[in-house]
Amino acid sequence: MTEPRTVGEVLQQSQIEAVMDELDRDLVGLQPVKQRIRDIAALLVIDRLRGSFGLNAQAPSLHMSFTGNPGTGKTTVALRMAEILHRLGYVRKGHLVAVTRDDLVGQYIGHTAPKTREILKKAMGGVLFIDEAYYLYRPENERDYGQEAIEILLQVMENQRDDLVVIVAGYRDRMDTFFQSNPGLSSRIAHHLDFPDYAADELLAIADRMLAAQHYRFGDGARDTFARYLDLRLQQPHFANARSVRNALDRARLRQASRLFAERDRVLDAERLGTLEAPDIAASRVFAAAP
Repeated sequence: MTEPRTVGEVLQQSQIEAVMDELDRDLVGLQPVKQRIRDIAALLVIDRLRGSFGLNAQAPSLHMSFTGNPGTGKTTVALRMAEILHRLGYVRKGHLVAVTRDDLVGQYIGHTAPKTREILKKAMGGVLFIDEAYYLYRPENERDYGQEAIEILLQVMENQRDDLVVIVAGYRDRMDTFFQSNPGLSSRIAHHLDFPDYAADELLAIADRMLAAQHYRFGDGARDTFARYLDLRLQQPHFANARSVRNALDRARLRQASRLFAERDRVLDAERLGTLEAPDIAASRVFAAAP
């Protein structure tokens, strides 16, 4: 295959535009995040073109930080980012290994290093996604082994950055504190993406997509009832964006199943089996707690 000489040729060979289209289909909203991903992709495309003209430079640093509340699409974007990096030749495999502190940090002396190195071995050639990364660092516990895992990560992020991209993720305020406590890690993170919470109308659109993906739909009045549910739920604590929407729909499906199960002598068709009715939503205790 000849070396590409235009942006269009790189895009055609890598087909990263198809990945971006998938990202648009997978995630509602998040326009600033999607634009930043496009900007990073543009940087990589131009860097590849520069190489084809002999304008070699140090490969761009690609380690990233994703900040935001749960359910805002961080893992989904990380998956698509891994695919983009693979298609453009910046990682060999393009797979994503998602971990938390428990996967990296041991509970006794000598346990952390082999655990961390085993995870890094699995992630090589792809992307390592560390969720709630701030839990790696626990300064209040002098016997904690998280710092050992961080030191190993730092070495690999610097020395093997041509074969591994690390994405750390978590709540924004905690990640800020985490970076302040670990300047070596902060200096290796080139791209910071902040994932905003979804607005109510975006959450409703997410619900539509989730239902359609499972061959369900809202019946008469059910979508309006779910919109009211979202308005109430957003005022309560521990709301996790798309994750909470999925949980709410799962509970509505449970109520629908119980309702249909009770109608044991009634002939059911595909429409009834795939329709959530307003009472399936309204039975949520969120409404009972509403003023």
